[in-house]
Amino acid sequence: MTDATILTLAKQSITLCILISAPFLLTALIVGLVISILQAVTQIQEMTLTFVPKILAMILVFILTLPWMLKKLTTFTEHLILNIPSYIK
Repeated sequence: MTDATILTLAKQSITLCILISAPFLLTALIVGLVISILQAVTQIQEMTLTFVPKILAMILVFILTLPWMLKKLTTFTEHLILNIPSYIK
């Protein structure tokens, strides 16, 4: 296994992690921003108000993106397993 192979696998792994976590991070960012604007407009400063909408949005995003995430992870894992003989050389 060469240095280039290791770097390529590391790059692919990091890219996959970023790609899979992006929907959750963007959802949390958008919901948090909307709730913050709503709190600023209504002057309601309840700290726990942001948690329930974020959790519900995350569950919804998880349900909607689960097939896509599983496909990405399965494809990456299959690629790794099928290329084990070439990594050993």
